[in-house]
Amino acid sequence: MDKIGTGEWKPRKFIEEAVRQIGRTVGAGEKVVCALSGGLDSTVVAFLLDLAIGERYVAIFVDHGMLRQGEPEEVASLFKKRLRGRLIHVDARERFLKALRGVTEPEEKRRIIGAEFIKLFKEKALSLGDISYLAQGTILSDVVESGAGPGGAAIKAHHNVGGLPEELGFKLIEPLRDLYKDQVRLVGKELELPEAILQRQPFPGPGLAVRIIGEVTAGKLAILRQADAIFREEIAAAGLGQRLWQYFAVLTGIRAVGIKERRRHYGDVVALRAVTSTDAMTAGWARLPGDLLEKVSQRITGEIPAVSRVVYDITSKPPGTIEWE
Repeated sequence: MDKIGTGEWKPRKFIEEAVRQIGRTVGAGEKVVCALSGGLDSTVVAFLLDLAIGERYVAIFVDHGMLRQGEPEEVASLFKKRLRGRLIHVDARERFLKALRGVTEPEEKRRIIGAEFIKLFKEKALSLGDISYLAQGTILSDVVESGAGPGGAAIKAHHNVGGLPEELGFKLIEPLRDLYKDQVRLVGKELELPEAILQRQPFPGPGLAVRIIGEVTAGKLAILRQADAIFREEIAAAGLGQRLWQYFAVLTGIRAVGIKERRRHYGDVVALRAVTSTDAMTAGWARLPGDLLEKVSQRITGEIPAVSRVVYDITSKPPGTIEWE
């Protein structure tokens, strides 16, 4: 893979070749389904499909209930405004919560969400009729971290790497498989994606489920979603978003004593995580201003009754990973 900065890899050249390859691959009478998560990678794939085959694809967006605040609505709005294919929005929030009931082990969460995703996606895709291809936004770091590529180590499971082609019986289209995230972002910029999508942080397939330590419940999701939204709002207000690779909140599963309304309060501990990186293979913890962290902490503990304490993660990758689970 030609690397950025060598003068050999150009996003426009990549787009032209990807569109040609998709056009050559998909026959005139064949159908394509696109697994749309709402993140940058799958959105870029949808735009490439749109350029290559026009309306001859269907995007399936499965809302598993683990997305960040406002994301399902943003996905539907962008697709309807900019793309010609058909969008199927599947509300599967209750189904995934039921499947995760009582589960605490992180890789088991990933396996359950992956299996349920495959099952649900298969139901919807096969109901469309004779589908030949599945398009998805797998990128190089997904492949490496799943142990599926050269030099890869099985660090954590990605439900979009391996399994889907065999389970669904479709041939696979993965135009971004050899790209790192920074390259995908340049491709998206060339495609004139909205800035909100271009700068959207990488987000794990299992979503907030792996940012909740312990069992996932509707109540915990509500707490984490609000804490995460506050953190992201303050980062944006401080103008720091583009300097960071990822920034998010984690519901740690720990409870600690605090004081609210002059009374003892035993509540949840939220951890804040912000890192800098170029390709997600390594990352450093971000040196955020103290007054910003203080404001975020005050807002989270003040606006979310269940939270008693906020901490900041200063672990780089390695030895840690970007996500907690």
